[in-house]
Amino acid sequence: MAREENNPTRFSVRKRIKSFSYAFAGIRLLITSQHNAWIQLAIGTLVVLAGLFFRIGRLEWCCVLACIGAVLSLEAVNTSIEHLADTLHPDRSEGIRKVKDLAAGAVLIVSIVAVVVGLLIFVPYITGMFR
Repeated sequence: MAREENNPTRFSVRKRIKSFSYAFAGIRLLITSQHNAWIQLAIGTLVVLAGLFFRIGRLEWCCVLACIGAVLSLEAVNTSIEHLADTLHPDRSEGIRKVKDLAAGAVLIVSIVAVVVGLLIFVPYITGMFR
């Protein structure tokens, strides 16, 4: 009978728990090492506080949290791509530069969309304060 560790198709609770520890280590690495993630977390925290202050609706919370999650997730993917590219090709390379620029551009795109969503949600609440 094959041992559990050697059989990739066999389900193991222990392996699933271990995979979560790797994921949490990645989140910890993102938060402790990436300046952009610090900024994104700070902005996300302010947006959550604004959502609590204005008592936004359930659908609005879904949009806000999806945007925060998308920005932070894509920042993690971008950081992964940068680390992988730098590890595989430490010298300057036009191809690697393009890959890294594209990944950074993806973070910028989702960040711009998150700002637009935030404006669509919060501007009516803010303007309503002055009526």
